[in-house]
Amino acid sequence: MQLDERKFMILKAIIDDYVLTGMPVGSRTISRKSGVGFSPATIRNEMSDLEELGYLDQPHTSAGRVPSHKAYRLYVDRLLQVGNLSPEETKKIQAHLRERTSQVQEVIRSAAQVLSDATHYTSVIVAPQAQALRIRRVQLVPITENTALLVIVTNAGIVKDAVVRVPGELSAEHLHAISNLLTDQLADRPIDQVRQRFRVLIHQLGEHRRLLANVMNVMETSIVEPSESDVVVGGSANLLSYPEYSDIEKARNFLAVLDSKETLARLLGSRGGVEFTIRIGSENEAPEFQDCSVVTATYHIGSGTSGTLGIIGPTRMDYQRVIAVMKTLKYAMNELLSGE
Repeated sequence: MQLDERKFMILKAIIDDYVLTGMPVGSRTISRKSGVGFSPATIRNEMSDLEELGYLDQPHTSAGRVPSHKAYRLYVDRLLQVGNLSPEETKKIQAHLRERTSQVQEVIRSAAQVLSDATHYTSVIVAPQAQALRIRRVQLVPITENTALLVIVTNAGIVKDAVVRVPGELSAEHLHAISNLLTDQLADRPIDQVRQRFRVLIHQLGEHRRLLANVMNVMETSIVEPSESDVVVGGSANLLSYPEYSDIEKARNFLAVLDSKETLARLLGSRGGVEFTIRIGSENEAPEFQDCSVVTATYHIGSGTSGTLGIIGPTRMDYQRVIAVMKTLKYAMNELLSGE
């Protein structure tokens, strides 16, 4: 059985109504919609066919139908018409970001709030991963006699830091000189590809072998690993206002995933340069997201450095608005952070 034009029209009308109301949709509801032009009896027959084809489900407590994950995938792939936000809303988003700062972490925090406020879903923004960043400056700042703060400023303006042990005999002046040397030797190198250069430095500067080895180890572990500030969540509780998440256990499990920044970074991380992705229900890896749709977009900071914008919402989310908002925010971030 094929989906003809009439079935497409009825399925789209059902999805549009269910996205709006969250209530199972009956044939009489669809027949009353402007532009449909079919009787309730005809629509009932078509809905029965759509259910047989796997595009509709019928909750046992209602005579109405609800779209299946298969229906949403068809809707996104073939029926969705993506538009643009109004000029007023676009200007509001751009102004909100510019009110903050050009510091990457601040822009990311602000963008997460904008995204959740504009969509009423949960937003997740993942900063560019350290492996993709290049070193601009290295600084060792004394903390105590035996510890210093290793600060790495990257080409994207993202600052990474970690505590490193230092030999007690090294003065602040020594640390400053070593910082300048490291900056000179490591500038423009990817953070995760410095080991070979460190081996040369350790051989050349034997008297600072212990410090250089400590710095190298910290850069390869603490600095490269995603940190709490690399993943920002906005509107964590937004999804709990939808009836799909009225179940306490389901809500608790969902919030637990949001608390795991490492899991979120893995689930929403870079998609190999794909600008937009939409994963619906069972297409999501995490069991807690099996009843959700996850929409991601890639934003850019300069040349070759990118992060991820993400929206997590019910499968009946307003895909058209979500993509329009993400498109606007993505370009606003690109412009602010890269001067594009």
